[in-house]
Amino acid sequence: MMAGTHILAIDQGTTSTRSLIFDSQAKRVAAAQREFEQLYPEPGWVEHDPEVIWRDTLATAREAIATSGLRAADIAAIGITNQRETTLVWDRRTGETIHHAIVWQDRRTAERCQQLKAAGAEPMVRERTGLLLDPYFSGTKLAWILDHVPGARARAERGELAFGTIDSFLLWRLTGGQVHATDVTNAARTLLFDIRRGCWDAELCRLLDVPMALLPEVHDNAHLYGVTAPDLFDAAIPIAGMAGDQQAALFGQACFTRGSAKSTYGTGCFMLLNTGEEALRSANRLLTTPAYRLGGRTTYALEGSIFAAGAAVKWLRDGLGVITHASQSHDMATQVPDSHGVYMVPAFVGLGAPHWDPDARASIHGLTFGAGAAHLARAALEAVGYQTLDLIEAMVADGGARPAAMRVDGGMAANDWLGQFLADLLEMPVERPGDLETTARGAAFLAGLAVGLWSDLPELAALWSRARCFMPAMAQDKRDVLVAGWHDALRRTLSASHFAGE
Repeated sequence: MMAGTHILAIDQGTTSTRSLIFDSQAKRVAAAQREFEQLYPEPGWVEHDPEVIWRDTLATAREAIATSGLRAADIAAIGITNQRETTLVWDRRTGETIHHAIVWQDRRTAERCQQLKAAGAEPMVRERTGLLLDPYFSGTKLAWILDHVPGARARAERGELAFGTIDSFLLWRLTGGQVHATDVTNAARTLLFDIRRGCWDAELCRLLDVPMALLPEVHDNAHLYGVTAPDLFDAAIPIAGMAGDQQAALFGQACFTRGSAKSTYGTGCFMLLNTGEEALRSANRLLTTPAYRLGGRTTYALEGSIFAAGAAVKWLRDGLGVITHASQSHDMATQVPDSHGVYMVPAFVGLGAPHWDPDARASIHGLTFGAGAAHLARAALEAVGYQTLDLIEAMVADGGARPAAMRVDGGMAANDWLGQFLADLLEMPVERPGDLETTARGAAFLAGLAVGLWSDLPELAALWSRARCFMPAMAQDKRDVLVAGWHDALRRTLSASHFAGE
């Protein structure tokens, strides 16, 4: 199948679209990026213009190929990774979308989710999908579009419309409207997909009032989905890999064995723990999700999300003005021997897993006259470690294997001080890879597997390289005091509604 020696990875994110080219040794040889506008039509609503996303995808792909000095014929395949849950509906005949993309962050369907919970639907939803009933996921967004765009529901029932997440939309456009498909990791984020049977669920579709005629075919993550339309590049390129961004990062970090784990630190943090072929049922409100499916066999993961990681440092810069650049947080954290008893609980938009307290709000505890800006900066970084520890403990309590090491990526992973604090707190090695672009790398790995550029997972694992390993070095009694202080600050921050729901 393979005609070229390089892979083009399209990484379509929440704030930017990027295209990267990797060679047969998984080394980056070119990259292009464009940021795009976030649309906020009403409070709590977040939208994207899909035509801008498509324009930027095509432009960055062409730019990356040109910058690399390659031709389209040198590209063995395209891999796509994407912001998950963001929802689009388009006309099957024209390819035109009928509404802006509703972004994963959008909260407009919160009331509908509460209605479904009150009706007792969540246990079935959790059992089949591994998810919570939350507006974060695609299904209620899709129903909202059908109910609010005139004529959309009738057109959907006649089979005239198509639904997709960003991966599916880009695949449709790249193939000139020839392929309507998605992969198992994106399908699993819709509230409509049975993750154990590996198919769309008719009862879930009826629950959310979604006509099944809208839904794309679901394939493995490494799969020959189609080829690019003849007018896009100077040669047709196979599209052979797709995965949601966090699963792609897990794959790019070569976390292929049960008990291997990665944490991606950006605005928030997403941690995935490979649980092998067992879809663990979480008792701690973590998500159960497919990590990837290859050759029809699904590997599962537990997933936990932290809403504010880098966002807390950004608040120190933009909200308080105590730093001028995010990178200063590292230097300030090392200026003081400890946080002087200061704890930040960064619940700016509530707390994510495993607490799931949307009514909690950020707090700073332990302030005295001796506390200064450096202590606040250190407390913000320490909060990332404490929240990561909460996730690890919840995953192990759910039956997940305790990781032998934590592989980290994302912008904050470049912070050496944070890497060491994570190792001390988690009591395990923290491994930083040579290339932090693990999401795009994962999409490239999947596409390369499908077309034979790489033969198997052991070959991919051999391509992963470690740039730095942080080893635990903190005394146990000091760690115990720090963790106890965090638990106290957390307890004081949780909302009354959280305790009422226990």
